[in-house]
Amino acid sequence: MSRNSVTVLDIRSSEITVLVGERGVNNTFVLKASKTEPYDGYDENAFFDTEKLSDAVYHAVSAVERICGERVKKLYIGVPGAFSRVIPREQVIGFPKRRTIGRRDIHALFASGREQVEGYRCIRTTGMIYVTSDDRRVIDPVGLSSVSLSGVLSYFYCSDYFCETMERIFSGMKIELAYLPAEYAMATYLIPSETRDEYALFLDVGYMSTSLCVLLGNGVLAQRTYFVGKGQIAAVLMQRFSLSYEVACAFLAKANLFARSHAGKTEVTVQGVSFELETDDLVEAVKEGLDGICEAIGGFLEECSGKELDFKPLYVSGEGLDGVRGALEHISRRVSRVCEQLAPDLPYYNKPAMSSRIALIDLAYEDHRKDGFFTKLFNVFGG
Repeated sequence: MSRNSVTVLDIRSSEITVLVGERGVNNTFVLKASKTEPYDGYDENAFFDTEKLSDAVYHAVSAVERICGERVKKLYIGVPGAFSRVIPREQVIGFPKRRTIGRRDIHALFASGREQVEGYRCIRTTGMIYVTSDDRRVIDPVGLSSVSLSGVLSYFYCSDYFCETMERIFSGMKIELAYLPAEYAMATYLIPSETRDEYALFLDVGYMSTSLCVLLGNGVLAQRTYFVGKGQIAAVLMQRFSLSYEVACAFLAKANLFARSHAGKTEVTVQGVSFELETDDLVEAVKEGLDGICEAIGGFLEECSGKELDFKPLYVSGEGLDGVRGALEHISRRVSRVCEQLAPDLPYYNKPAMSSRIALIDLAYEDHRKDGFFTKLFNVFGG
Protein backbone atom coordinates (compact mmCIF):
# COMPACT_ATOMS: atom_id res chain seq x y z
CA MET A 1 0.00 0.00 0.00
CA SER A 2 1.04 3.63 -0.37
CA ARG A 3 3.32 5.25 2.22
CA ASN A 4 0.48 7.28 3.75
CA SER A 5 -2.01 4.40 4.02
CA VAL A 6 -2.53 1.81 6.74
CA THR A 7 -4.39 -1.49 6.57
CA VAL A 8 -6.25 -2.84 9.59
CA LEU A 9 -8.11 -6.04 10.41
CA ASP A 10 -11.05 -5.45 12.75
CA ILE A 11 -12.20 -8.71 14.37
CA ARG A 12 -15.65 -8.46 15.92
CA SER A 13 -17.63 -11.34 17.41
CA SER A 14 -19.71 -11.97 14.26
CA GLU A 15 -17.72 -10.50 11.37
CA ILE A 16 -14.28 -9.32 10.32
CA THR A 17 -13.45 -6.21 8.32
CA VAL A 18 -10.29 -5.26 6.46
CA LEU A 19 -9.90 -1.54 5.78
CA VAL A 20 -7.34 0.57 3.99
CA GLY A 21 -7.30 4.23 4.96
CA GLU A 22 -5.23 7.31 5.49
CA ARG A 23 -5.51 10.56 7.40
CA GLY A 24 -7.40 13.35 5.68
CA VAL A 25 -7.73 17.03 6.54
CA ASN A 26 -8.98 18.15 9.99
CA ASN A 27 -8.34 14.69 11.49
CA THR A 28 -10.77 13.01 9.11
CA PHE A 29 -10.05 9.73 7.37
CA VAL A 30 -10.20 8.66 3.77
CA LEU A 31 -11.12 4.99 3.43
CA LYS A 32 -9.70 3.70 0.18
CA ALA A 33 -11.08 0.17 0.51
CA SER A 34 -13.19 -1.86 2.92
CA LYS A 35 -14.46 -5.43 2.91
CA THR A 36 -16.53 -7.16 5.60
CA GLU A 37 -17.02 -10.91 5.85
CA PRO A 38 -19.16 -12.88 8.34
CA TYR A 39 -17.72 -15.78 10.35
CA ASP A 40 -18.70 -17.92 13.36
CA GLY A 41 -17.17 -15.83 16.15
CA TYR A 42 -15.43 -16.98 19.34
CA ASP A 43 -15.93 -17.85 22.99
CA GLU A 44 -13.68 -17.15 25.99
CA ASN A 45 -11.09 -19.68 24.84
CA ALA A 46 -10.94 -19.87 21.06
CA PHE A 47 -12.48 -19.15 17.68
CA PHE A 48 -15.34 -21.51 16.89
CA ASP A 49 -14.03 -22.37 13.41
CA THR A 50 -10.55 -21.21 12.39
CA GLU A 51 -11.04 -22.47 8.84
CA LYS A 52 -14.03 -20.19 8.29
CA LEU A 53 -12.13 -17.36 9.96
CA SER A 54 -9.19 -17.96 7.63
CA ASP A 55 -11.46 -17.98 4.58
CA ALA A 56 -13.14 -14.74 5.69
CA VAL A 57 -9.79 -13.01 6.24
CA TYR A 58 -8.37 -14.24 2.93
CA HIS A 59 -11.41 -13.02 0.96
CA ALA A 60 -11.38 -9.63 2.70
CA VAL A 61 -7.64 -9.05 2.19
CA SER A 62 -7.85 -10.15 -1.45
CA ALA A 63 -10.80 -7.83 -2.04
CA VAL A 64 -9.06 -4.69 -0.70
CA GLU A 65 -5.91 -5.55 -2.66
CA ARG A 66 -7.97 -5.74 -5.87
CA ILE A 67 -9.72 -2.45 -5.08
CA CYS A 68 -6.46 -0.62 -4.33
CA GLY A 69 -4.42 -2.36 -7.02
CA GLU A 70 -1.63 -2.93 -4.49
CA ARG A 71 -0.47 -5.69 -2.19
CA VAL A 72 -0.87 -5.37 1.58
CA LYS A 73 2.62 -5.35 3.11
CA LYS A 74 1.77 -4.61 6.74
CA LEU A 75 -1.44 -5.35 8.59
CA TYR A 76 -2.50 -3.94 11.97
CA ILE A 77 -4.75 -6.47 13.71
CA GLY A 78 -7.22 -5.36 16.39
CA VAL A 79 -7.14 -7.80 19.31
CA PRO A 80 -10.63 -8.30 20.83
CA GLY A 81 -11.04 -8.04 24.57
CA ALA A 82 -11.63 -11.80 24.79
CA PHE A 83 -8.02 -12.46 23.73
CA SER A 84 -6.30 -9.66 25.62
CA ARG A 85 -5.35 -8.73 29.17
CA VAL A 86 -4.46 -5.42 30.75
CA ILE A 87 -2.15 -5.42 33.76
CA PRO A 88 -1.67 -2.10 35.61
CA ARG A 89 1.65 -1.57 37.39
CA GLU A 90 3.33 1.24 39.30
CA GLN A 91 6.97 1.71 38.29
CA VAL A 92 9.73 4.16 39.24
CA ILE A 93 13.21 4.88 37.90
CA GLY A 94 15.84 7.24 39.28
CA PHE A 95 18.49 9.37 37.57
CA PRO A 96 22.07 10.15 38.75
CA LYS A 97 21.16 13.83 38.89
CA ARG A 98 18.30 16.17 37.98
CA ARG A 99 17.71 16.24 34.23
CA THR A 100 15.12 16.95 31.60
CA ILE A 101 12.90 13.93 30.98
CA GLY A 102 12.82 12.65 27.40
CA ARG A 103 11.11 9.87 25.45
CA ARG A 104 14.03 7.57 26.15
CA ASP A 105 13.31 7.83 29.89
CA ILE A 106 9.67 6.91 29.34
CA HIS A 107 10.72 3.85 27.33
CA ALA A 108 13.09 2.89 30.18
CA LEU A 109 10.23 3.23 32.67
CA PHE A 110 8.02 1.02 30.48
CA ALA A 111 10.76 -1.59 30.15
CA SER A 112 11.36 -1.70 33.92
CA GLY A 113 7.92 -3.21 34.52
CA ARG A 114 7.51 -5.37 31.44
CA GLU A 115 7.22 -8.98 32.58
CA GLN A 116 6.55 -12.28 30.88
CA VAL A 117 3.00 -13.57 31.35
CA GLU A 118 2.48 -17.25 30.60
CA GLY A 119 0.37 -17.74 27.49
CA TYR A 120 0.52 -14.08 26.48
CA ARG A 121 2.67 -11.58 24.57
CA CYS A 122 3.08 -7.94 25.55
CA ILE A 123 1.89 -5.83 22.61
CA ARG A 124 1.76 -2.33 24.08
CA THR A 125 2.52 -0.20 27.13
CA THR A 126 0.93 3.14 27.95
CA GLY A 127 1.06 5.51 30.89
CA MET A 128 -2.01 6.47 32.88
CA ILE A 129 -0.31 9.08 35.01
CA TYR A 130 3.30 10.13 35.72
CA VAL A 131 4.78 11.68 38.87
CA THR A 132 8.06 13.60 39.08
CA SER A 133 10.32 13.89 42.14
CA ASP A 134 8.60 17.11 43.23
CA ASP A 135 5.17 15.40 43.17
CA ARG A 136 3.91 16.88 39.92
CA ARG A 137 1.22 14.55 38.49
CA VAL A 138 1.07 14.85 34.71
CA ILE A 139 -0.17 12.98 31.65
CA ASP A 140 3.04 13.67 29.69
CA PRO A 141 6.30 14.33 31.62
CA VAL A 142 8.50 15.00 28.58
CA GLY A 143 10.36 18.27 29.02
CA LEU A 144 10.01 18.40 32.80
CA SER A 145 13.05 18.41 35.09
CA SER A 146 13.33 15.70 37.77
CA VAL A 147 15.68 13.28 39.56
CA SER A 148 13.17 10.43 39.24
CA LEU A 149 10.14 9.39 37.26
CA SER A 150 7.32 7.17 38.45
CA GLY A 151 4.19 6.14 36.64
CA VAL A 152 1.01 4.11 36.78
CA LEU A 153 1.31 2.06 33.60
CA SER A 154 -0.92 -0.20 31.53
CA TYR A 155 0.67 -3.32 30.01
CA PHE A 156 -1.44 -4.81 27.23
CA TYR A 157 -1.05 -8.52 26.50
CA CYS A 158 -2.39 -10.63 23.63
CA SER A 159 -2.88 -14.38 24.01
CA ASP A 160 -0.37 -16.67 22.32
CA TYR A 161 -3.35 -18.55 20.88
CA PHE A 162 -4.63 -15.45 19.08
CA CYS A 163 -1.19 -14.50 17.72
CA GLU A 164 -0.43 -18.04 16.57
CA THR A 165 -3.84 -18.30 14.89
CA MET A 166 -3.21 -15.08 12.97
CA GLU A 167 0.33 -16.14 12.05
CA ARG A 168 -0.96 -19.42 10.62
CA ILE A 169 -3.62 -17.61 8.59
CA PHE A 170 -1.07 -15.19 7.12
CA SER A 171 1.85 -17.62 6.87
CA GLY A 172 1.78 -17.74 3.08
CA MET A 173 0.88 -14.10 2.40
CA LYS A 174 4.19 -12.39 3.24
CA ILE A 175 2.42 -9.74 5.30
CA GLU A 176 4.02 -8.16 8.38
CA LEU A 177 1.65 -8.31 11.37
CA ALA A 178 1.27 -5.82 14.22
CA TYR A 179 -1.22 -6.13 17.07
CA LEU A 180 -3.37 -3.36 18.55
CA PRO A 181 -5.59 -3.60 21.67
CA ALA A 182 -9.03 -2.99 20.18
CA GLU A 183 -10.85 -1.82 23.32
CA TYR A 184 -8.08 0.64 24.16
CA ALA A 185 -8.17 1.97 20.58
CA MET A 186 -11.93 2.53 20.73
CA ALA A 187 -12.01 4.07 24.19
CA THR A 188 -9.16 6.52 23.66
CA TYR A 189 -10.42 7.51 20.20
CA LEU A 190 -14.02 8.11 21.27
CA ILE A 191 -13.57 9.58 24.76
CA PRO A 192 -11.79 12.98 24.93
CA SER A 193 -8.50 13.05 26.81
CA GLU A 194 -9.76 15.66 29.30
CA THR A 195 -12.58 13.26 30.27
CA ARG A 196 -10.14 10.36 30.73
CA ASP A 197 -7.88 12.43 32.98
CA GLU A 198 -10.21 11.76 35.93
CA TYR A 199 -11.41 8.21 35.18
CA ALA A 200 -13.91 7.15 32.53
CA LEU A 201 -16.07 4.07 31.98
CA PHE A 202 -16.37 2.54 28.52
CA LEU A 203 -18.71 -0.21 27.29
CA ASP A 204 -18.26 -1.90 23.90
CA VAL A 205 -21.30 -4.03 23.04
CA GLY A 206 -20.93 -6.48 20.16
CA TYR A 207 -23.06 -9.31 18.82
CA MET A 208 -21.67 -12.07 21.02
CA SER A 209 -19.29 -10.35 23.44
CA THR A 210 -19.21 -7.15 25.47
CA SER A 211 -16.14 -5.48 26.98
CA LEU A 212 -15.93 -2.96 29.80
CA CYS A 213 -12.99 -0.71 30.66
CA VAL A 214 -11.99 1.77 33.34
CA LEU A 215 -9.75 4.40 31.77
CA LEU A 216 -7.36 6.80 33.40
CA GLY A 217 -5.32 9.23 31.34
CA ASN A 218 -3.83 7.42 28.36
CA GLY A 219 -4.15 3.97 29.90
CA VAL A 220 -6.60 1.32 31.04
CA LEU A 221 -6.89 0.52 34.74
CA ALA A 222 -9.22 -2.49 34.36
CA GLN A 223 -10.77 -4.43 31.49
CA ARG A 224 -13.18 -7.38 31.39
CA THR A 225 -15.03 -9.19 28.62
CA TYR A 226 -18.41 -10.90 29.04
CA PHE A 227 -20.21 -13.11 26.56
CA VAL A 228 -23.43 -11.16 26.25
CA GLY A 229 -24.59 -9.02 23.36
CA LYS A 230 -27.11 -8.58 20.58
CA GLY A 231 -26.89 -12.23 19.58
CA GLN A 232 -27.89 -13.35 23.07
CA ILE A 233 -30.89 -10.99 23.00
CA ALA A 234 -31.94 -12.60 19.70
CA ALA A 235 -31.43 -16.02 21.33
CA VAL A 236 -33.96 -15.12 24.04
CA LEU A 237 -36.50 -14.33 21.32
CA MET A 238 -35.69 -17.59 19.52
CA GLN A 239 -36.25 -19.68 22.64
CA ARG A 240 -39.27 -17.77 23.92
CA PHE A 241 -41.19 -17.75 20.64
CA SER A 242 -39.67 -20.72 18.73
CA LEU A 243 -38.23 -18.50 16.00
CA SER A 244 -35.31 -18.85 13.62
CA TYR A 245 -32.33 -16.56 14.22
CA GLU A 246 -33.13 -14.50 11.12
CA VAL A 247 -36.74 -13.93 12.21
CA ALA A 248 -35.64 -13.15 15.79
CA CYS A 249 -33.27 -10.46 14.47
CA ALA A 250 -36.08 -8.98 12.38
CA PHE A 251 -38.29 -8.71 15.46
CA LEU A 252 -35.42 -7.22 17.46
CA ALA A 253 -35.06 -4.48 14.86
CA LYS A 254 -38.80 -3.74 15.19
CA ALA A 255 -38.88 -3.62 19.00
CA ASN A 256 -39.45 -0.18 20.50
CA LEU A 257 -38.89 0.13 24.24
CA PHE A 258 -39.70 3.84 23.95
CA ALA A 259 -43.35 3.31 23.06
CA ARG A 260 -45.91 4.60 25.59
CA SER A 261 -48.14 1.63 24.90
CA HIS A 262 -47.10 -1.89 23.98
CA ALA A 263 -50.60 -3.06 23.13
CA GLY A 264 -51.30 -4.78 19.83
CA LYS A 265 -49.08 -6.91 17.65
CA THR A 266 -45.74 -6.49 15.90
CA GLU A 267 -45.38 -8.05 12.45
CA VAL A 268 -42.28 -8.83 10.37
CA THR A 269 -41.84 -10.44 6.97
CA VAL A 270 -38.80 -12.61 6.28
CA GLN A 271 -38.26 -14.23 2.87
CA GLY A 272 -41.88 -13.59 1.96
CA VAL A 273 -43.29 -15.19 5.13
CA SER A 274 -45.09 -13.05 7.72
CA PHE A 275 -44.72 -13.51 11.49
CA GLU A 276 -46.36 -11.66 14.35
CA LEU A 277 -45.98 -11.41 18.12
CA GLU A 278 -47.80 -9.62 20.88
CA THR A 279 -45.89 -6.35 21.22
CA ASP A 280 -45.91 -6.53 25.02
CA ASP A 281 -44.41 -10.04 24.94
CA LEU A 282 -41.75 -8.90 22.45
CA VAL A 283 -40.70 -5.91 24.57
CA GLU A 284 -40.48 -8.02 27.74
CA ALA A 285 -38.31 -10.60 25.96
CA VAL A 286 -35.99 -7.89 24.64
CA LYS A 287 -35.67 -6.43 28.14
CA GLU A 288 -34.83 -9.89 29.47
CA GLY A 289 -32.05 -10.18 26.92
CA LEU A 290 -30.75 -6.71 27.77
CA ASP A 291 -30.68 -7.65 31.44
CA GLY A 292 -27.80 -10.01 30.68
CA ILE A 293 -25.75 -6.97 29.62
CA CYS A 294 -26.94 -5.08 32.71
CA GLU A 295 -25.79 -7.91 34.98
CA ALA A 296 -22.35 -7.85 33.38
CA ILE A 297 -22.11 -4.09 33.92
CA GLY A 298 -23.26 -4.45 37.53
CA GLY A 299 -20.69 -7.16 38.24
CA PHE A 300 -17.90 -5.11 36.69
CA LEU A 301 -18.82 -1.96 38.63
CA GLU A 302 -18.95 -3.96 41.86
CA GLU A 303 -15.52 -5.43 41.12
CA CYS A 304 -14.11 -1.96 40.35
CA SER A 305 -16.00 -0.16 43.11
CA GLY A 306 -14.52 3.09 44.34
CA LYS A 307 -15.56 6.66 44.91
CA GLU A 308 -13.62 7.70 41.78
CA LEU A 309 -16.27 5.97 39.64
CA ASP A 310 -19.30 7.29 41.52
CA PHE A 311 -21.63 9.24 39.24
CA LYS A 312 -19.35 8.71 36.24
CA PRO A 313 -21.32 8.25 33.00
CA LEU A 314 -21.01 5.03 31.06
CA TYR A 315 -19.84 5.69 27.49
CA VAL A 316 -21.26 3.09 25.11
CA SER A 317 -20.40 2.09 21.56
CA GLY A 318 -20.30 -0.96 19.28
CA GLU A 319 -22.89 -2.53 17.03
CA GLY A 320 -24.68 -4.54 19.75
CA LEU A 321 -27.27 -1.94 20.73
CA ASP A 322 -27.47 -0.22 17.35
CA GLY A 323 -31.04 -0.26 16.11
CA VAL A 324 -32.59 -1.52 19.36
CA ARG A 325 -34.75 1.48 20.23
CA GLY A 326 -34.77 2.31 23.91
CA ALA A 327 -32.05 -0.20 24.81
CA LEU A 328 -29.62 2.39 26.15
CA GLU A 329 -32.31 3.98 28.30
CA HIS A 330 -33.28 0.58 29.72
CA ILE A 331 -29.66 -0.15 30.63
CA SER A 332 -29.30 3.30 32.17
CA ARG A 333 -32.28 2.70 34.46
CA ARG A 334 -31.12 -0.78 35.43
CA VAL A 335 -27.55 0.19 36.33
CA SER A 336 -28.55 3.59 37.79
CA ARG A 337 -26.01 5.46 35.72
CA VAL A 338 -26.16 7.91 32.83
CA CYS A 339 -25.34 6.13 29.58
CA GLU A 340 -24.09 8.08 26.58
CA GLN A 341 -23.72 6.51 23.16
CA LEU A 342 -20.57 7.36 21.23
CA ALA A 343 -19.69 7.05 17.55
CA PRO A 344 -17.00 8.55 15.29
CA ASP A 345 -17.58 12.24 14.68
CA LEU A 346 -17.09 11.79 10.96
CA PRO A 347 -19.46 12.12 8.01
CA TYR A 348 -20.62 8.73 6.65
CA TYR A 349 -18.94 6.85 9.52
CA ASN A 350 -20.88 8.29 12.47
CA LYS A 351 -22.46 5.00 13.54
CA PRO A 352 -21.57 2.97 16.66
CA ALA A 353 -20.91 -0.05 14.43
CA MET A 354 -18.08 1.91 12.78
CA SER A 355 -16.35 2.80 16.05
CA SER A 356 -13.87 -0.08 16.18
CA ARG A 357 -12.94 0.27 12.52
CA ILE A 358 -12.20 4.00 12.64
CA ALA A 359 -10.50 3.74 16.04
CA LEU A 360 -8.14 1.05 14.76
CA ILE A 361 -7.34 3.10 11.67
CA ASP A 362 -6.58 6.06 13.95
CA LEU A 363 -4.26 4.10 16.27
CA ALA A 364 -2.59 2.25 13.39
CA TYR A 365 -1.93 5.53 11.61
CA GLU A 366 -0.31 7.00 14.73
CA ASP A 367 1.94 3.95 15.06
CA HIS A 368 2.74 4.07 11.35
CA ARG A 369 3.62 7.76 11.57
CA LYS A 370 5.89 7.22 14.58
CA ASP A 371 7.59 4.25 12.94
CA GLY A 372 8.24 6.37 9.85
CA PHE A 373 9.69 9.19 11.94
CA PHE A 374 12.06 6.93 13.85
CA THR A 375 13.11 5.15 10.64
CA LYS A 376 14.07 8.51 9.10
CA LEU A 377 15.91 9.48 12.28
CA PHE A 378 17.77 6.18 12.26
CA ASN A 379 18.83 6.67 8.65
CA VAL A 380 19.91 10.29 9.19
CA PHE A 381 22.14 9.45 12.13
CA GLY A 382 23.73 6.43 10.58
CA GLY A 383 22.04 3.30 11.86
